[in-house]
Order: sequence, then structure tokens, then C-alpha cells
Amino acid sequence: MQIHSHSEFDPRSNQPVEQGLRRVLERLVRTMQRDALIRQTTHELRESLQADRVVLYYFYWQWHGQVTFESLSSDKYSILGSTGADNCFTNEYAALYLAGRVRAIADTNLEPLPACHRQFLHSIQVRANLVVPILVPKGLWGLLVAHQCQAPRIWSPADINLVQTAAKTLATDGNILGS
Repeated sequence: MQIHSHSEFDPRSNQPVEQGLRRVLERLVRTMQRDALIRQTTHELRESLQADRVVLYYFYWQWHGQVTFESLSSDKYSILGSTGADNCFTNEYAALYLAGRVRAIADTNLEPLPACHRQFLHSIQVRANLVVPILVPKGLWGLLVAHQCQAPRIWSPADINLVQTAAKTLATDGNILGS
């Protein structure tokens, strides 16, 4: 003989509300886990690379995004919330990163760059940068970017591999996007 609680038969039961609250709580926990993973990854990456700044640039809508996480060697390098240069990141660039492009620039003063890109990089104090896409099944989720602000830098194959590995870790962690 099974014994059932009164709430199972009570039409005034709050089961739909409880299920909704449980889903909200689960999503909150996933978000907190994702944020902790991103913070840890950007911090460890910056320390390993001995870079001035490592950021996660998240695309929230059709190649528009912003810096949502950063790890800094000094607070003077903060660009948290930066949205980038308007109309500088085009469909052409998006297609390259969707195809897995990794871009390592040793010196923004010497690299042949479109004017808007160079101006943007100089406006955020970048002398050298390394950009790796974060690719998920749905497409290009974001960019993991290392910046050297004080001087040019030649990014080694080991540096590039380290950032690629971190981007893959973020992309494949089930908690990152809830996908």
C-alpha cells in the first residue's frame, strides 16, 4: 500500500511554482559556475602568458558584443564593458573567426590593419594582441583575447596553443552556455 502526501492531491498545490523556482535556481547555479570558470580561466591564462590583459569578448547579437570578463596586471588596463569599434567587426571578420581563425599581432604599430581596427586597439592601449575564437555548436560565441599593452610581443606557438586550449575548454564545458 502506498501512502501519498496530501499535497499530491491538493488542487491548490504549488507544484508549478516550485518547478519554476527550481528551474530558476538551476539556471542561477549554472551561471555562477560558468562565471567562476571564466574568471579562473582568464586569470590563469593572463598569469601563464604574463600578459597585461586577458578578456572575454561575448557576442550578444549579430557581431555586436562586449568585454564581459577581464584579468588585468594593473587596473589602469581595464576595458570591462567595452563594446569595440562600431562597424569595425564585419561579417568578413566574423566568417574568418567562425572558420577558426587565430590572429596574433606582434606590434599594432607595424601590422597592416584597417584604420578603424588600429584606432580601436590604440584607444584601449594595445601594442600586441592574440585573438582566439570560442566556437560552440551554434556558432561564434565569443573571443578570448590576450593583450600586451606596454610593448610589442611576438606570440610563441606555446602562447597560441595555451589560448586555444582555454577557448576550447570554455566552449566545451556544458555549463558555459547552457547548451
